[in-house]
Amino acid sequence: MTRVVNAADGRRLAVESSGAPDGSPVFLLHGTPGGRCGPRPRGIVLHRLGIRLITYDRPGYGGSDRLIGRTVADAAADVASIADALHIGRFGIVGRSGGGPHALACAALLKDRVIRAAALGSLAPYNAEGLDWSAGMADSNVQAYHDGEATLAAELAKRAGQVRRDPESLLRSLWPELVSHDREVVGDVALRRIIAENHAEALKESAGGWVDDVLALRSPWGFDLSTITAQVMLWHGGNDVFSPASHTRWLARQIKGARVEVQSGAAHFNAVEILPKVLTWISGIARPEKQIATTGRRPRQIAGAASTERQGMPAGAAPALSPGSVI
Repeated sequence: MTRVVNAADGRRLAVESSGAPDGSPVFLLHGTPGGRCGPRPRGIVLHRLGIRLITYDRPGYGGSDRLIGRTVADAAADVASIADALHIGRFGIVGRSGGGPHALACAALLKDRVIRAAALGSLAPYNAEGLDWSAGMADSNVQAYHDGEATLAAELAKRAGQVRRDPESLLRSLWPELVSHDREVVGDVALRRIIAENHAEALKESAGGWVDDVLALRSPWGFDLSTITAQVMLWHGGNDVFSPASHTRWLARQIKGARVEVQSGAAHFNAVEILPKVLTWISGIARPEKQIATTGRRPRQIAGAASTERQGMPAGAAPALSPGSVI
């Protein structure tokens, strides 16, 4: 069930909770574009894991009021408002794709309230020193992050209109750029329909949230990654072309003690498959070492981080999914 929570400035935020009502609270922040109905394990799986999963529409998506000019850092205040309204003190948080930087913002700015944080397939800051930001990135993303604001707004409004008329249109437009690993995931008819429905819900009013996400992600984020003290996990598909794995490697060098996994044989949409194990680690139910399995190979170390780069997906990693988007 969706409920409305008021942000500190009075904006409305559309929020959903699923899983165990008295379980370990974990926020799941959606991708770009996306919304509160993003892919997640079914309620019965969340109950078994003992997790209360909280999702919400970032401003401008779905049922949440728009906040023009928002920064990535602004997500922290909204998450805090939601946690307060739900009487949650401390919590875990995970962000997927465009939600990754927003989850890291919460870890940096909400300090002790965030117990553990994870970013799956995250982008690095647009001005990241020493990173060739666009290297290995799909042309559609490169163009979106380089277009002028007026051009970007017009293009995304056009694409959002297409989604409202035909919810699968966005996935079809991305298909030529998907690598084989992504095509295997979104090639499933039922999952493709779920993703399309989430896009339609997120963009039902306008492309405002999508535009504001892109502008926020390519602008200064508004916080310092080096101030994060919570335990952090960074996961990335090694063949991701929407947010290349070099972004996560860069993030790893900024966040002291971050656990890093760059999974070969995986791409952007494989974040759906790893989510249940990440949620288990986030909630602190099981020992982290048992949640992100390693191969017999010696881990390749990244400066300033505990890193594991491995082949393949651990047995049993694929979840039962409920409606959502993995963009």
